[in-house]
Amino acid sequence: MLLIALLILFPLLAGVTIFFAPTPDRRADFTRWAVYGLGATTVLLALLYFRAPPQFFTIGAWLSEILNSAFFIGGIAVSAYLLFACRRIKKREWWIPLLILIQTGLLLFAELAPAHPEVAQPFYVDSFSILIALIVGIVGGLICIHAIHYMNDDQTQHPQTADRRPAFFFMLFVFLSAMFGVVFANHLLWLFFFWEITTLCSFWLISYSGTEEAIRNGFRALGLNLVGGVAFAGAIVWLTFSAELHTWELDQLIAAGSTLALIPAALIAIAGLSKSAQLPFSSWLLGAMVAPTTVSALLHSSTMVKAGVFILIKLAPVFHNTAAGLLLAFVGGLTFLITSLAAVTQHNAKRVLAYSTIANLGLIVMCAGVGTANALWAAILLILFHAVAKALLFLGVGTTEHLIGSRDIEDMEGLVYRRPLLAGMLLVGILGMFLAPFGMLLGKYTSFQAFLTLDVLPLGGVLLAAILAFGSAPTLFFWSKWMGKLVAMPRRPQPVDMPLARDEAIALVALTVITYVACALFPLADWAFVQPYTDALAAAHLLPMTADQVSGETIALMTLMLAVLFLMPLWFWLRPPRFAVVSGYLSGANVDGSASYRGAMGATREVDSRGYYLTGFIQENVLMQRGLWGAMILLTLLLWSAS
Repeated sequence: MLLIALLILFPLLAGVTIFFAPTPDRRADFTRWAVYGLGATTVLLALLYFRAPPQFFTIGAWLSEILNSAFFIGGIAVSAYLLFACRRIKKREWWIPLLILIQTGLLLFAELAPAHPEVAQPFYVDSFSILIALIVGIVGGLICIHAIHYMNDDQTQHPQTADRRPAFFFMLFVFLSAMFGVVFANHLLWLFFFWEITTLCSFWLISYSGTEEAIRNGFRALGLNLVGGVAFAGAIVWLTFSAELHTWELDQLIAAGSTLALIPAALIAIAGLSKSAQLPFSSWLLGAMVAPTTVSALLHSSTMVKAGVFILIKLAPVFHNTAAGLLLAFVGGLTFLITSLAAVTQHNAKRVLAYSTIANLGLIVMCAGVGTANALWAAILLILFHAVAKALLFLGVGTTEHLIGSRDIEDMEGLVYRRPLLAGMLLVGILGMFLAPFGMLLGKYTSFQAFLTLDVLPLGGVLLAAILAFGSAPTLFFWSKWMGKLVAMPRRPQPVDMPLARDEAIALVALTVITYVACALFPLADWAFVQPYTDALAAAHLLPMTADQVSGETIALMTLMLAVLFLMPLWFWLRPPRFAVVSGYLSGANVDGSASYRGAMGATREVDSRGYYLTGFIQENVLMQRGLWGAMILLTLLLWSAS
């Protein structure tokens, strides 16, 4: 219990210390030491509770009263701050303060109820929460280290932006503190408080630059997450006044099963879908791209979106073998298919990463909706690989943008000849995304197996399997296209100027190593974190007992295949390729090697090779609009089936 309290309080105290640091150098030193301490604490927690069954913690009545009052006042303060921030809304955004008032009113209605449910065990720890805590502490911490130099460069390149870096780092650490609260809180009202703190932090960080576009996208993120917040608050009210399930404890909600808990679980699922940017809520995550890349990495990999899929996986036993669970899986499947296709049309690297994030989260939601042990196995491992690989990619793109002045994939052509170390790390991130484990047979085999055994509705599982198959094809297409640009030989030699900053190099190299280790030792991650969690659910009769997901021979074969594929980036580091001018035939008289040629009319034409984006076949706006309406229909059916 002491370590849990330390993980929640330590980032908050570190953020305050960093905010009041007297100089930028001192602020950087405090950030580094805070990250090292946070990482060490999460590792210590993982060692102490290694493969242990779920454990719940009680606290004294006096401390519980103090914390109840603190969270109550804190919730009112958060609502007051957000209402104050709404002074900058447009007329068409009138619904945002209305949602704040509705959410606050629902919580007051529950808090002031004459008979509160008793919460005997407000905190807990299990193997799944430990895995998420490691992701938050280590991956989130490395993102903070990367931000030290990155934000200095960002301020230099955007001098018109007000310098709010002390508050920026304070918000980063508050974000981490809130995520630990979400991961370890069993008290639903306390969990909801931490949940709303992540909403506040994302709103502030997305709006950081202060431009009109950033402010509008910040309010969009706030509004769409408030929709989920209202649904979460509605679930708390339902649990407060329900005669059959009168509880504020997450474990009791899960243990109640679909007979009693389906309505509040469906409402909380709406909150999880909004937080994880699933359709119809996905636009807020795309709008978040206006924020500094550090913010994008934090939101996409280790914090905001992981809170959404975390709560959905926790509620998976309630949705197992229900029509509501199948509809939830269809929401994830529709999101996966639509956003994978939309990613094909993008040449802005951050938008590719944003769409791929939403798509991968859609896969996790599909598995959570199915709710079998096999599906949860695939979902939890995908969370691990997505967290480390996506953080590496976002930070790598941010560093690349500062070095070459562009985040366009086309401008990254031949990066292995200019920046072999950086290009190799980007390749590791891409390989980690679509090869380990979902792009390979192993994860797909498990997912297909889970989907095809689903028998809630006729052909429901077959349709999910078809969505997985058709959605995987564009995923392979846009990742391979990006990889091809990185290793292609450019037409002209390009200069190499700025060196890689130390803090950015530390974060990128560490995430590269973690990605390698995760891919090489994913059977160990399965044994240490996934199996204990699914076994505990089966022992509590919340999930049916199943045999091992995949045979040991298959796992060994897949591990060998991954190891061979991941040798390619190592080759670029050990033997950096050299630029060589090659005169190819260009349908005319070559000028300046292979960079241009003189055509039949005597005009000199520049040679330009570009990737295929299929914009003539895939119209992003039409695709997303149809996906939005489809998801809204599915959510309506989900709520109807739960009631």
